[in-house]
Amino acid sequence: MTLYDHKDFNIRKTWFLFAAFLIIVIGIGWVFGQLYNNPSILYFAVIFSVLMNVIAYWYSDKIVLKMARAAPIEKKDNAGLYNIVENLAITAGLPMPKIYLVREAQPNAFATGRNPEHAVIAVTEGLLKKLEKNELEGVISHELSHIGNRDMLLSTVVVVLVGFISILSDIFLRSSFFGGFGRRRNERSGQLQGILMLVGIILAIMAPIAAILMQLAISRKREFLADASGALLTRYPEGLARALEKIALDPTPMSVAKNTTAHLWLDDPFTHGLGGKKVSWFHRLFTTHPPVEERVAALKGLKIE
Repeated sequence: MTLYDHKDFNIRKTWFLFAAFLIIVIGIGWVFGQLYNNPSILYFAVIFSVLMNVIAYWYSDKIVLKMARAAPIEKKDNAGLYNIVENLAITAGLPMPKIYLVREAQPNAFATGRNPEHAVIAVTEGLLKKLEKNELEGVISHELSHIGNRDMLLSTVVVVLVGFISILSDIFLRSSFFGGFGRRRNERSGQLQGILMLVGIILAIMAPIAAILMQLAISRKREFLADASGALLTRYPEGLARALEKIALDPTPMSVAKNTTAHLWLDDPFTHGLGGKKVSWFHRLFTTHPPVEERVAALKGLKIE
């Protein structure tokens, strides 16, 4: 395995998700248009899906940073952190990312941006206060690996896809249950209307579940990959392993944590304090990160030559 050997695959997957987003939204728009007997709904779905893709590509990092209330910092603000990021970025062959600080006591971090040239690494105040230098290097190398692996945009696209499908489904279910559909004149068209309504309700129920499961699957795989790539970068897997153990045991809550962005963080901001405790398979199905004990075991099992 080499650093960032999955980047081309992630780039293809990102564009595949852009295309899937267009197809799914246009498909939902067509169903809505048939149910309401209004073709303008389909036109709106096409325009809106293209617009959302453009926004997701060009402004996703700004949206995420705003949601996290992150503020930019420079070398004069924290020379130690700046030097760690700069040295590891040079080692990784990546442009120097911008550094942002999140004023939260919970130790955590994330990376965002549409490509390495526009990348951002955000860390919390708690991360800087509670980790030793080699542990902090492990965390930064993990986030730089997200940048090198080109999966930051992929994660953002999934967020947009999940959020938009969920909103559409909610609107659809409300309108169908409260009588939002037009009436048809003959029995045959009425039967067709009933079939379309049934298909639409099934779509509305299943689409958010499928989208969320897709988000979770992508998130978990990318965390294992970033852990491994980060360990190869520092040549010291133990640093990241110890950092993960410390972070997972920390019970501090995070006020800016949101379900839609939980998978972007190094560790799920909602599960702090659980440490290595066992959780049920059902709970694992809906968590955004692999269990910490599995990530630590994978890191300790790596052979760095």
